[in-house]
Amino acid sequence: MISESVSFLKGMLVGSTCCVFITMFGQINMRHRGRTQDHAHHHLRLPHTKDFLNISEAQRMELSKNIRIYCIILGESNDEHYWAVLKETWTKHCDKAELYNTKNDNLFNKENDKWTQMRKTYQHVFEKHGDNYSWFFLAHPTTFAVIENLKYLLFTKDASQPFYLGHTATSGDLKYVTMKGGIVLSMETLKRLNSFLNKTKKCAEQRAFWESSADMQLAVCLKYVGVLAENAEDSEGRAIFNTKPIAHLIRETMSNNRQPVVEGCCSDMAVTFSRLTPQKMTVMMYGVYRLRAFGHYFNDTLIFLPPNGSEND
Repeated sequence: MISESVSFLKGMLVGSTCCVFITMFGQINMRHRGRTQDHAHHHLRLPHTKDFLNISEAQRMELSKNIRIYCIILGESNDEHYWAVLKETWTKHCDKAELYNTKNDNLFNKENDKWTQMRKTYQHVFEKHGDNYSWFFLAHPTTFAVIENLKYLLFTKDASQPFYLGHTATSGDLKYVTMKGGIVLSMETLKRLNSFLNKTKKCAEQRAFWESSADMQLAVCLKYVGVLAENAEDSEGRAIFNTKPIAHLIRETMSNNRQPVVEGCCSDMAVTFSRLTPQKMTVMMYGVYRLRAFGHYFNDTLIFLPPNGSEND
């Protein structure tokens, strides 16, 4: 009887201990799930029009004012002729746009590699404009962007969350947003990046990770602060940040797919096209902002006002 009682007590003790551990781990897990966490990494889709149907016109206007985009053109010293065209085309639709190239003597020198230029630009922009804009869009001088479509993508997104998005590519285990299609950072992401670069030289002073590109090195730095790359798509899964010019995309569609070219080529809500000459930039400006097809029914559910004082088309 004594041995049976001892065995019974041992069983009770072991069982109780297991219950305690299970309960503890369950509570830890529940507390972890209950915290306000960063949004999960996923493919980012454009919002549906129906998302706005229950929002009043006054609310839409107020929300649209809160989406302020600072456009960063990161170029070389010989990109002045591009900047002259950019100032007269799509950058007028940004809330503010500036060119950062190797002629910015206060930031760069001729020996700076592309990653150094990028990170110094981000640090400078944060220190000067970090509190004035909710989103920061970085692109090559050869990129054409439709800022209204970018604002539409960001309309339901919270800039106080760590968003890092565009057209993603993969190198080994690293997923990054390629600069060819343009890089979008939320205010929170830029804040984290700036803080990390100021605190450590872990990814700031190294000339290259395996001699990788600047956009790959940015992704490595952002992973240190818990921000992952997100691929932006329309509701049908088509890319909206394009790394090629539109003519190239049309040719690809015609050769690879006998489906209707217009529907198969590109998203109706595309944000960027890349590798454009200044002349093609002007043509894109005409097609996107000036050409109108009368008789086509437009039902605008969202209006983005141009910045004050802008010569917006």
